[in-house]
Amino acid sequence: MAETVFELPQLYLVTPPEFELSQFPDQLARVLDAHETACLRLSLATTDEDRIMRAADACREVAHTRDVPIVIADHALMVERLGLDGVHLGDGARRVRKSRDDLGHDAIVGAFCGASRHDGMTAGEVGADYVSFGPVGATALGDGTRAEADLFDWWSKMIEVPVVAEGALDEDTIRALTPVTDFFAIGEEIWRTDDPSATLARLLGAMTG
Repeated sequence: MAETVFELPQLYLVTPPEFELSQFPDQLARVLDAHETACLRLSLATTDEDRIMRAADACREVAHTRDVPIVIADHALMVERLGLDGVHLGDGARRVRKSRDDLGHDAIVGAFCGASRHDGMTAGEVGADYVSFGPVGATALGDGTRAEADLFDWWSKMIEVPVVAEGALDEDTIRALTPVTDFFAIGEEIWRTDDPSATLARLLGAMTG
């Protein structure tokens, strides 16, 4: 009996919540040059518009030079002004339809839906390009709810909208979820280490290891 062949998940890179503009773009460029990346998410903790704009300009230049689309977390109103490719909404399905209407058909609109199958299905029905579930690993953040492997397994069998696994990823989690997710969103797991590119290589290696 022939073995079922599936495509490996793609990398969805996420920026750290804060970074030095004098250093991070070079670091980002090195990671993108070393690892094929499907999308970059600018995910900043600050609400300072000037800082967001300067960070977006720097990251967009690095990403677009390498033909990597870049989305911004939550700030849908800034997408067109900053020349970005779309938005990642952190509050489930609530703003998906409006963001799709505002940004048009060509923009990327993604939705983080925690561990809620219902939220994910709703987001997909109203126009999300992808749905993200997480955290998939153990973290002190949030209320302790995790997006378990059986959610991804069900989604991959029943729903056509691409799914992203994120939050506290490690090699074991990546190994377990590789057959049932389309993307791994990886960010702070690598940026807080001494060599982000090498850490990323080790994590991605778990997909086939």
